[in-house]
Amino acid sequence: MAASLRGFVLRHTHLRPVPGLEEVRLHLADEVLPLWQAVQIEKHDEDAALPYWAFAWAGGLAIGRYLREHPEVVTGRRVFDLASGSGVCAIASMHAGAAGATGADIDAFAAAAIDLNARANGHRVTVVRRDVLDDEPPDVDLILAGDCCYDASLAERVLPWLQRARDRGIHVLVGDPGRRYLPTGELVELACYDVRTTTELEDLDRKQGRVYALRPANE
Repeated sequence: MAASLRGFVLRHTHLRPVPGLEEVRLHLADEVLPLWQAVQIEKHDEDAALPYWAFAWAGGLAIGRYLREHPEVVTGRRVFDLASGSGVCAIASMHAGAAGATGADIDAFAAAAIDLNARANGHRVTVVRRDVLDDEPPDVDLILAGDCCYDASLAERVLPWLQRARDRGIHVLVGDPGRRYLPTGELVELACYDVRTTTELEDLDRKQGRVYALRPANE
């Protein structure tokens, strides 16, 4: 099954540098709808999730840029990439000197894409394929949460989980272009970048991706 998933990703994407983060190469698709239809056919499921894993999204691009500019945040640390998608944040963390990285995603195609993308960049990223928001935060040093606030129900679950991680002493970085459900009142902006996404699902080709830390619990 894993081999067939990897084959599907390879057939429907092209390996290319990521705009603005050219040191990272990902298997990316050109258009959303044809790939989504192919996923629905492959899974025999008309309600199959959008192939988020085949595109570079603004929040992940911003986190990648931030880690490139601030390698001290990640060097020698164990990293967990929540809702990893393509694995761009996990791979960027390895480029910046992380001791190890884990990507978590509920989509089986994403799991295959993360593995392929990590290998294409000369790294190994461990993949967890389950809903980790039902678990306690992992034993890591840094959690990256790029583009996790596009949906209200997901954002409502992500924030408390990240706050529990923060309270355990885990460093948390959130990347987002300012989507509707981003809990800005609980965040402190660290950086802002002009980024170019690779999907027409975003409102604009170029967006401002921001990187945030969680506001301390006592504020």
